[in-house]
Amino acid sequence: MKDFLGSMTGRVFFTLLLGTVTSAVVTQQLAENERQRVIEDFRDLHALERAEQLITAAETVPASARMAYLTAANRPGIRLEEINDRLPLAPKPSEFAQALAARMGRGYRVDSIAARPAICDAPRVESTLLGKSKSYWKGVCEALNVHLRDGAQLRLQVLPPPPSGISHKFDYRMIVVLFLLSMAALAYVVARMTTRPLKQLAQAAMDLGNDINHPPLKLGGASEIRQASAAFNAMQARIRQYIFQRTQMLAAITHDLQTPLTRMRLRLEKVTDRELQERLVDDLSAMQAMVREGLDLARSTDTSETMQPLDLDSLLASVCCDATDAGQQVEVQGSAGMALMGRPMALRRCLVNLIDNAVKYGQQAVVKVDGGAGAARIRIRDRGPGLATGELARVFEPFYRVESSRSRQSGGTGLGLTIARNIAEQHGGSIALANHPDGGLEATLVLPECYRGKR
Repeated sequence: MKDFLGSMTGRVFFTLLLGTVTSAVVTQQLAENERQRVIEDFRDLHALERAEQLITAAETVPASARMAYLTAANRPGIRLEEINDRLPLAPKPSEFAQALAARMGRGYRVDSIAARPAICDAPRVESTLLGKSKSYWKGVCEALNVHLRDGAQLRLQVLPPPPSGISHKFDYRMIVVLFLLSMAALAYVVARMTTRPLKQLAQAAMDLGNDINHPPLKLGGASEIRQASAAFNAMQARIRQYIFQRTQMLAAITHDLQTPLTRMRLRLEKVTDRELQERLVDDLSAMQAMVREGLDLARSTDTSETMQPLDLDSLLASVCCDATDAGQQVEVQGSAGMALMGRPMALRRCLVNLIDNAVKYGQQAVVKVDGGAGAARIRIRDRGPGLATGELARVFEPFYRVESSRSRQSGGTGLGLTIARNIAEQHGGSIALANHPDGGLEATLVLPECYRGKR
């Protein structure tokens, strides 16, 4: 859930859902207020007409039968009764009183009573889409004294209408649940539709980092998405061309240097001074080694080798056997017990460089292998002095060496770890260095089992 909330899909989903629900609540509230206003206006007009009818009918009925008629004719909300008490009048007739007097005509007088009936201020409980709520009647609610043309006086009470019995029985909870579910489904679909191109672009960028020859993105979707995909494909093509030109240039330079270096070695054989000859031969050997490793560095970024299923344990056993045959002290412990997709020659170069580095600086290499959680972990530990914390990351930089000397005995050209890291990253893996608690330096190579790459 935390990952979903932190993702773009989750944020778009909750933003859409919150915005939709908020808009619906505000719209519902405005609609309820407008409905209430219309009901109040209609009720006021109906009360005015009903009051006129009651007063006119009551005047035509004989005085002896008038109260019996009113008892039968009165309805909730509009009541015309005889006056049993004297209540103080308002200094000025209300708008309703003035409108009623205007409709009744001459000979009638309508006075407003100062005190409102108690029921006018009583709360009304009604069911709405948001649940049960209390409201107050804002329409006409008052008591009036009506003077008839024959001199009789009656009291007219205009009261709020009774609440609807249907609204109390109707349960809106199911409607609210269905509304929220439909809005959540719509918001999720829109969020997925919006963020899917971003995920595809992010995955394409990740694939590009692992394999520069990965197929380009398919152009589809909205115009903005097609434009971004086309720009990404153009960038991938430019990067691929740049890397190809750089690799070709570096390969050509290193290849062309091999011929003059070979001629120099042949000519050095004619030097009579043995001490000078040995020093020159050592320098020439270092130069040739640098040329070879420069070519290996260029090849480490090349992904033209075909990906194929590999038995990691067999590959590691072969590399360690070759190292042992070469006189290196290498010990293998454990097994990965898994196959993975990889480039055999590139992975062999990666493992050879790590083992050579451990033997060179720590006299021996202990290789521990284990597999699990979809990845193989190969730990190569030496018995050397280790590295300072600030050097653990810098040793992966090209041509960087801890020693200031460039002699082969003190560490070579400083390209071995760079080449190994490039190869690991091409396979979706990683290499990390750490000082072992019991002494020595430990390199951890992680290779994912499910990495497929470009075949």
